[in-house]
Amino acid sequence: MQARKLFDFNDRRNAAEEARKKTAEKFQALKSRLDDPEVQRKLAEQKAIADARAARIAERAAEKAAEAARIAAEKAAAEAAAAIARREAERLAAEEAQRARIAEIDAQHRAVNLDAEKKARALAMAAEQKAKRDARYAARKQRTK
Repeated sequence: MQARKLFDFNDRRNAAEEARKKTAEKFQALKSRLDDPEVQRKLAEQKAIADARAARIAERAAEKAAEAARIAAEKAAAEAAAAIARREAERLAAEEAQRARIAEIDAQHRAVNLDAEKKARALAMAAEQKAKRDARYAARKQRTK
């Protein structure tokens, strides 16, 4: 095997300086190319592509916002319809409860009237029975006299 070549400080410094020079030359070459019409055309194309991309992104964002607004409007309309339906259901329930109370009161009145009629009939029957009994007693008394 071959031994590795050891570099001293000066060799490393010279290598770093050479790398810096090559990088600077490369940058200078790029800088001089910026004036080239072909490079200018490519840069203009890239800028146009970037502008079109930004426009598409903005358009998608606007569509998203419009969709969100539409969904919010639909949700608000649905909530309003639900509130109206809830109020209507509450009104119908209140009317039904009112009818039930009225029917209950009517049933109570009928029961009271029926009880009064039964009592009146019972009193009339009792009076009739008493009159018959009194008539029998009077007839018996008449026979014994």
